[in-house]
Amino acid sequence: MAGRIREEDIAEVREKARIDDVVSQYVTLRNAGGGSQKGLCPFHDEKSPSFNVNPGRGFFHCLAGETRVLTWDGPREIRELAGGTHRVLGARGDWLEAPFKSYGVQQLHRIVVTRNRQRKELFATDGHRWFVRSGRDRKKRREVLTADLKSGDRLASTFPRSRIQRTTPSPFGIAHGFTYGDGTRSGTGSMALLCPPKDLAMLKWFPNSHTSASGDNLLVHHLPRFFKDLPPLDESVSYLYGWLAGYFAADGCVAEDGTVILNSARREDLEFVRTVCTRLGIATYGITSQSRVGLGTEATDLFRVHFVNDDLTEDFFLLDSHRQRFVDAERKFARLGWVVQSVEPTDRVEEVFCAEVEDGHAFVLEDNILTGNCFGCGEGGDVITFLMKIDGLSFGEAVERLAEKVGVVVRREDDGFGGRDDRPKGPQRGRLIEAHKVAQLYYAEQLGTPDALAARQFLAERGFDQAAAETFGIGFAPREGEALFKHLRGRGFTQEETVEAGLVAVGRSAYDRFRGRLLWPIRDASGDTIGFGARRIFDDDRIEAKYLNTPETKIYKKSQVLYGLDLARREIGRSSQAVIVEGYTDVMACHLAGVGTAVATCGTAFGDDHARVLRRFLNDHEEFRGEVIFTFDGDAAGQKAAVRAFGGDQNFVSQTYVSVEPDGLDPCDLRIKKGDAAVRELVARRVPLYRFVLSNIVAKYDLDRADGRIDALREGARLVSSIRDRSKVDAFARELAGMVGVDPDEARAEVRRSASRQARDAGGPGAGQPAAAPPRSNVPDLRDPRFSIERETLKLVIQHPMTIGRLTSDVGPDDFTHPTYRAVWEIVAAAGGPTAGAGDAGWATRLRDAAADPAVSSAISALGVEPLMKEPDAAYVAQYLLRLQELTVARRIGDIKSKLQRTNPVENPEVFNRMFGELAALEAHRRALRDRLTGPAE
Repeated sequence: MAGRIREEDIAEVREKARIDDVVSQYVTLRNAGGGSQKGLCPFHDEKSPSFNVNPGRGFFHCLAGETRVLTWDGPREIRELAGGTHRVLGARGDWLEAPFKSYGVQQLHRIVVTRNRQRKELFATDGHRWFVRSGRDRKKRREVLTADLKSGDRLASTFPRSRIQRTTPSPFGIAHGFTYGDGTRSGTGSMALLCPPKDLAMLKWFPNSHTSASGDNLLVHHLPRFFKDLPPLDESVSYLYGWLAGYFAADGCVAEDGTVILNSARREDLEFVRTVCTRLGIATYGITSQSRVGLGTEATDLFRVHFVNDDLTEDFFLLDSHRQRFVDAERKFARLGWVVQSVEPTDRVEEVFCAEVEDGHAFVLEDNILTGNCFGCGEGGDVITFLMKIDGLSFGEAVERLAEKVGVVVRREDDGFGGRDDRPKGPQRGRLIEAHKVAQLYYAEQLGTPDALAARQFLAERGFDQAAAETFGIGFAPREGEALFKHLRGRGFTQEETVEAGLVAVGRSAYDRFRGRLLWPIRDASGDTIGFGARRIFDDDRIEAKYLNTPETKIYKKSQVLYGLDLARREIGRSSQAVIVEGYTDVMACHLAGVGTAVATCGTAFGDDHARVLRRFLNDHEEFRGEVIFTFDGDAAGQKAAVRAFGGDQNFVSQTYVSVEPDGLDPCDLRIKKGDAAVRELVARRVPLYRFVLSNIVAKYDLDRADGRIDALREGARLVSSIRDRSKVDAFARELAGMVGVDPDEARAEVRRSASRQARDAGGPGAGQPAAAPPRSNVPDLRDPRFSIERETLKLVIQHPMTIGRLTSDVGPDDFTHPTYRAVWEIVAAAGGPTAGAGDAGWATRLRDAAADPAVSSAISALGVEPLMKEPDAAYVAQYLLRLQELTVARRIGDIKSKLQRTNPVENPEVFNRMFGELAALEAHRRALRDRLTGPAE
């Protein structure tokens, strides 16, 4: 048919084809207020809904320059952040990197908010987005523009995730914090002042320190000078937590009603405390002040910060009186979020600023107020334009497709250029879709014929009756080679159209692509059949491949198609959950068992394009959440598949989970053997994918050994560092730290090192593959300071047994970490210890002869002749022995900290308390060894 579509027909299509109805076939939409709807943009990769079917005014809505943003380095004015990328708190409580920009000059509104008798003013454009608590339990969030905020609206708050739940305060950090609050400079060091009744509670945190009395008070002398300085913010979580607890013991108080307050005459100290709290995941209510007048002095300000009680635990409080009030108090309601009091336009017209946060399209201001960020899709147009872009159609094709759906008869007219057709050459999409529609109905009818008995039996054996076959449109392709081709020709389709559709192939003549097979129609999200998946039913030499899918066509791209999406998309949007299974029968089994969110790929692995298609339908609701659940077998192949899925996890805004069937049954077989409930239970037993994968890695190692923890951490870090979504890396690193039993900062450091190694190795042989751990050697690496100290000590034992002998009473095999050095010491101990070699000229020979292992014998020979670093005297010998013992104590501290990290203090309080006491004793012992090495601390 030649000519252009008539303008009146195009206008009628535009009028009748509602854009929200069309877009909802490709994207799950939710109400965005003002008659518009919002979903995930189908044209761009994004992690929270920003695609509006009724675009707004088209400019950005931003914040005034003095607005303070909560950053990793503390609150900062947004104008100071403009032009750079900064680490800010996102909607989920994770730290994200986000660029800040200026968005020109705009008029501002004033927003007055209050919380717990505090008042705050914010200035923003009328169209800036805020999040208001909604729902009966106030747990949901809805987006509200500045101009639409009303008095009484409760702004949503977001707080950093806690990093102290599995952390114990560092004893050294406690001593530092207390001295900072109640201490002074003293000569080249510092001195702590312990006043009653704090002296009884706090003295234990200063073990082996020199003390003196000053009236009723105790003075602790010879403390490090830096105890009167603020700690670096990059200290470990345990240390910062300890410093905060010690500082609170010095200058904090717990009121009778349980309110937790820290006081200071210096506001900058409390600003630092708030930054520490932010990094630890402890919420605060902001800094307040009150004026005080001393006797005969001018008024001065006393500043205070209130902690959110729910974020603290008993072990934070070092003084019994604080702890008892905290535990006994009846917690009164304390508002976490701010309440809007008024919103009004102002005459301020000035430069405004905002951030661009991909994950969640939101970030957090000072005092934990969650606010929207700037974003713009850049795509626009009407319903016809949308269809052209989403499906790659020409204008005429888009109009014809919409006309068919809304019942408009499209007419064409001469365009004045000889009746040229405005459509591209070759079969149109509409004709290919129609051919598949006819083929699907034909195949479904054939399923009831006598020739399809084997196909019906196949379905029945898998628990699928006639009703199930009709629901999913299952069909049967006759073994006759041209049955469908003849049927399509009879319905007016040309051979070119049937071949282009992938339904017919051409050899010596045209023949049906699918013959003697059971067929599953593959539909796009709108319900149009665009291809088929087929399985061989008969033992027929002419039918070679067991499985056969439609080839790539104009309408069928296997990397962008998910089987069952047409049936699942509404349930996926309603529940914010999608279940990825492996086969067509698994999809059927899930849906019939009540899991209506199941989909499967069509003869290919799940990839990025599948993720983009699926993401459009995951309705994230107000909480920016959703679930993608992969089902895997519990065997090694299933675990390997989980690792592959983990590599693509960053494709989802949603949380990704894995459901594992221990018996190795897929959902179809599981439904046959154990029923519908078992399929639902399989999905309900889901676990986070990252936890499943990391747990499998960590389980391979002995975590009670230091080397086992190191190896587990290294392999886990290689996996974590491979994730492209940097917003997830920190959360995964924390989880890995908890599994292995190391400090989260240690895990983060290893992840950074692993990322650096991968970047350095990129492009070389094996790039992109996890690097193998270096093989263990019987030859110690002397670049490792532990081994050099162990070696020098053994050289003294063999070459100068008289000098070192009497000082080794506290040395044992556990002080030597390398197996060769440990074996040497055990031979020395079996020979009577170093004192047995005093005056024995054949001492080294006797030891060498006692060694059964040639490597150990060779090591003794080398140790007996290798020069010492200097001529040994008593101080030199003592130095090496003390350093050796200090390393042993450090290893034991690391072992206990690891076990503490992996021990639940609620479930095992006795074990936890015993280990904590042992840790405190070891910390004191290490401190004493250091003092003996360096003299009094300065």
